[in-house]
Amino acid sequence: MSRHLQIETEKLKKVILSLCATVEENVRSAVRAIEERDEALAKEVIQSDVGIDHREVEVEEECLKILALHQPVAIDLRFIVAVLKINSDLERIGDLAVNIAERVSFLASTERVPVPFDFGDMAEKTESMLKRSLDALVNMDSSLARGVCADDDEVDALNRKMYDEVKAAIRESPDRLESLIHFMSVSHDLERIADHATNIAEDVIYMTEAKIIRHRAEDYRRKPSD
Repeated sequence: MSRHLQIETEKLKKVILSLCATVEENVRSAVRAIEERDEALAKEVIQSDVGIDHREVEVEEECLKILALHQPVAIDLRFIVAVLKINSDLERIGDLAVNIAERVSFLASTERVPVPFDFGDMAEKTESMLKRSLDALVNMDSSLARGVCADDDEVDALNRKMYDEVKAAIRESPDRLESLIHFMSVSHDLERIADHATNIAEDVIYMTEAKIIRHRAEDYRRKPSD
């Protein structure tokens, strides 16, 4: 790697890691805002998304500049390609955090109703997947990334269970329809965040092992040496 390419790559790493930290914090804050019906915290999440959008553009521009000026190869090229994809996933996760935060205003203005599914468990698993996928990126840890991929089915199952429980709750208490629909949307947003965390983990595996495992669940638990 040339000295100039190394400098540009390190600069790119700092920007993408800063974006990771902001997105992860926004997801945590959005979940807490729902749990506590905290409108002020929800507004902070919504407002900070503008900065996420700006940094997403900055990262993309940096990647394209490096590709054009330095024509990286091998692991350097894989790193740039992976960052381009991860950058897009981070921006979408930021949008999903906003979606969750936007539900707070309605829920805070209505009578508090029991959540018809284990929201805390689903949120905790989703946040864990996101954190571990970003840790895998920071540490270039493909084993940690594989664990994230393997956990995605569990969040999908929780989302399906949630739909069944919400439908049953609507039949029993149709007067709570609007609140229950908002919870259904939050569950869907959490499931999509888990999907994007899985995408990030898959890109870490591609970056570190030069192996594309997308759509290949049999590879999720396979170690690089297998």
